[in-house]
Amino acid sequence: MFGINETLAKEILEVALSTGGDFAEVYMEKTTNEVLSLHSGKLSTANVSKVKGAAIRIIKGELEVNSSITDCTYENLLKAAKTLAGSFNDKKHVEVQPFVEKKVELVVNPKNVRGNDISREVNLLKTASDTIYAYSKEIVQVICNLTKTEKRIFVFASDSTWQTDYRCNTRLSCQAVASDGKEMETGFDSFGRNQGMEMFDDFDVVPFAKQVAHDAVEMLHAEPMQGGEMPVVINNGFGGVILHEACVHGLEATSVAKGMSVFCNKLGQKVASDIVNAVDDGTNLNAWGSINVDDEGTPSKCNVLIENGILKSYLVDKRNSKKMNHPITGSSRRESYKYQTTSRMTNTYFLNGKSTFDEIIKSTEKGLFAEKMGGGSVNPATGEFNFAVQVGYMIENGKITKPVKGATLVGSGKDVLLHIDMIGDNLSCGYGMCGSMSGSVPTIVGQPTIRVSKMTVGGKGGNN
Repeated sequence: MFGINETLAKEILEVALSTGGDFAEVYMEKTTNEVLSLHSGKLSTANVSKVKGAAIRIIKGELEVNSSITDCTYENLLKAAKTLAGSFNDKKHVEVQPFVEKKVELVVNPKNVRGNDISREVNLLKTASDTIYAYSKEIVQVICNLTKTEKRIFVFASDSTWQTDYRCNTRLSCQAVASDGKEMETGFDSFGRNQGMEMFDDFDVVPFAKQVAHDAVEMLHAEPMQGGEMPVVINNGFGGVILHEACVHGLEATSVAKGMSVFCNKLGQKVASDIVNAVDDGTNLNAWGSINVDDEGTPSKCNVLIENGILKSYLVDKRNSKKMNHPITGSSRRESYKYQTTSRMTNTYFLNGKSTFDEIIKSTEKGLFAEKMGGGSVNPATGEFNFAVQVGYMIENGKITKPVKGATLVGSGKDVLLHIDMIGDNLSCGYGMCGSMSGSVPTIVGQPTIRVSKMTVGGKGGNN
């Protein structure tokens, strides 16, 4: 890539280490972004943009310096390495190790990426939009997007790393707005894979779109939620956003190494109920958040985070591995060369339990069924959160009854983990973009249906 072979790469790294650095790395990428948008039934956006660039990083002790360039010739990379090395003023003490390209099993292998007839993509959006509008006269606005990010990366580093990866994150998202002339409610869903258009070969967009419309109309006519403390059943799929946001962000070395997580020094300790098992698995075949290697060139893996309620691992990058004395987990990610890489999630979810969905509902006398979760806010240092419930229903006498809107879930990640008393056998996933200090990256959040024995629920209808 960019005409940089092993010999030239070694020369760049030698210059980077010439003033006493302990570690040096060059990350290079070429990215193509495609966006198609259908707004109110009409094509509103059809854009293609291309980006290429490189980042150089030097680590010395606990200090890290970074720079990025867009004109990635050998001469410019060498110049950037020399300039960055000027951050230190010691003697060279580390040699660049012979490069070793590790062979990895391809868990991400996109096929039908380029050369597609755009009419297929437009027709997919049009079918979704038409289906949503046809569902109800109360649907007043529909936005359907198809995004595709094709990325090729190349990493070489002084510790012998020499790796490449190819990814193509494609996602369909639909939003419907329903109104009765006085109020408005929104339905939303998305479907994403690390593939090209082949991901839609066996995907039926009609029921997907109908569900988006149904959610908007259903919530338009829902009663305001009456808040209070109660059991909460959180549905499978995107319900896993609470695990992602309020729990596993606290397991990233970004927070743990700085002592800014409630899970610091908790390895081997009980952090959840005995039935809880959770993983971050970047090796799921062509999954939205999967990667063959991370952005430091480390092969992706399945990291067991929690096993039978016991904390087993953090998510750790190269730099923090030494600081924490913890194995590298293949979890270092960045949005692009413009961002510093750090520990991030890939596909994060609770594993299946032994209860069925019906058993969970029937055993709940009274509570809230959070069918779909929305957005929220989290304090990463404490794990305290406030999440909106996008689609909610009451559970009464062991049955799902009336729809309710305006519900919010308030609590802390560590408390939720300890109060999970039932886990279903219906694991599924949701598709999102996770933002952090290294930018926005594709991640899966997921879980089977779970029940939290008690949670604080806020609502527009006040408290009981």
